[in-house]
Amino acid sequence: MRSDRVDELDARILELFAAQPRIGVLEASRRLQVARGTVQARLDRLTERGVVAGAGPQLSPRALGYPVTAFVTCEIAQRGHEQIGAQLAAVPEVLEVHTITGSGDLMCRIVARSNADLQRVIDQLVAQDGIQRTSTVIALATQVPYRTLPLLRAAVDSTPPA
Repeated sequence: MRSDRVDELDARILELFAAQPRIGVLEASRRLQVARGTVQARLDRLTERGVVAGAGPQLSPRALGYPVTAFVTCEIAQRGHEQIGAQLAAVPEVLEVHTITGSGDLMCRIVARSNADLQRVIDQLVAQDGIQRTSTVIALATQVPYRTLPLLRAAVDSTPPA
């Protein structure tokens, strides 16, 4: 097996832990009918390679009192995406920031407690040194939530046999 690929067993391990994150390595090994050491070694290898990016709980902004989601495109002074990214990271309602191509320079996913609160959050973004202009769209509903398991399955299915 090539070390830069995920195989069928890797996928089965990751799918099981995604479905039942508290299962534990021993129980996972029982359900998958492989040795406990195999499951642990695979998880360690996948973590080292960055395939497994975290194991903490997934939080719901809505359940935390932030039901409004918006996407903000920022046009910035061309003096450093990293510095502005660090400034935006200091705003708790900023969930993600990506450097993008197209009409803007950065794309932010933000949350707010209400539409009125959204204005406060946008004002915080605009007040950041280096942000010249923003454009905001409010998400009305989530048709496909953030997901990676279909991508995992596609990666395994496209892996050429050894």
